[in-house]
Order: sequence, then structure tokens, then C-alpha cells
Amino acid sequence: RPDIKSVVKGADVTDVSSVAENVMPAVVAINCEVEKSTVSYDFFGRGHEQKEKGISSGTGIIVGQSDREVLIVTNNHVIEDAVKVGIEFCNKETVQAEVKGTEAGNDLAVVAVKLSDLPGDTINQIRLATLGDSDAVKMGDFVIAIGNALGYGQSVTVGYISAKNRQITEEGVTLNLLQVDAAINHGNSGGALLDANGQVIGINSAKY
Repeated sequence: RPDIKSVVKGADVTDVSSVAENVMPAVVAINCEVEKSTVSYDFFGRGHEQKEKGISSGTGIIVGQSDREVLIVTNNHVIEDAVKVGIEFCNKETVQAEVKGTEAGNDLAVVAVKLSDLPGDTINQIRLATLGDSDAVKMGDFVIAIGNALGYGQSVTVGYISAKNRQITEEGVTLNLLQVDAAINHGNSGGALLDANGQVIGINSAKY
């Protein structure tokens, strides 16, 4: 099988461009076709099901591969209700993905792309993200966020860890989060939160 290289090079805090250049090949844009079912009731109380179609966008992180697939982690709410999941890699190659598993309670999902669907030049360009230790993060630590902000493609923002263990409840799901002051926009969901060495210490999940 063709093996995807891992991200190994770190960088100084002041050298954000090197971190971004090194990690960007491990980050993907996710664009989904979604379909939601709603029920409306007429005057006599009879229910009528309607299906609403739309588009959602987010981000994913390449975290592993098997003999046949590339594995990508993202937020569950990015791919929820999706009937098609498109993955756009760093070289703009777009491939359809399959949802492998979801965990709504942690807002996590894993999707997979078949290695056989990827051209050789794409395999040579993409990378596996290096996972860091989120438990070791301290308030005031420098962080970098990479994601498909506003659905326009990958962008980079920077900031600091503002607080740890922030509990947020949304749609009945309570998450225990890191709070950062880096700009996070719609489409950043599922993207990588990195430390100064380019290691993934979190997944951008919510903005307030």
C-alpha cells in the first residue's frame, strides 16, 4: 500500500507560517450535501413529511490510514444528516468519503476515503497529523487554528488558551472544552487546534 507521511517538523512560536505550511497537508475541507426530514400538520392534524436539502461545510484532520482507507476525524455536527460527504485535500483534489462512525456525545465523527480513489500525487502531498497532549495545555499557551472558515477554503488564525474545562451545552449535549481567543468562524468546525510545535491539541467545535 502507499504510505502517507506524518507531520514531524515543529516551529518557533513566532514562525506560524512554517507550522501552517507543515500541517496544512493534514487538514481537509469537508463539504456535505445534507437532507433533513420535517413533519408539517394540516388543519385535520394529518402529518406530512417533507425533506429539505442543503449544503454544510466544515473541516477535518487526517489522523490515520489502514491498508485501504485514509481516516479523517471531524465534528459530528459537520456530517450530521449528510447524504454525500466530499473531502477536499490540500491540492484541491475532491473525493467522496464514507462515514465510519459517530459519537454525538463528544461531537466527534470519523470519515474515510478509499486509497484507491486517491491519485498518486495526492497521496504524496497529504500528511498524517501529529497528535499532542491536551491535558498538558496551560492557560496562556500559544495556539494556531486551521480550518475551512466560511466554506471559502483553509485559513489560519492564532491566539492563546484563555481557559480550560469550559462546559457548554448545546442541543442537549454538554461538552468540556478549551476556550481560545483565536478567531473561529462557521466552517472551522472539525478543524485542528495546534500548539506551537504543530501538534493537534484540540478540535475546533463551537464559537460564541
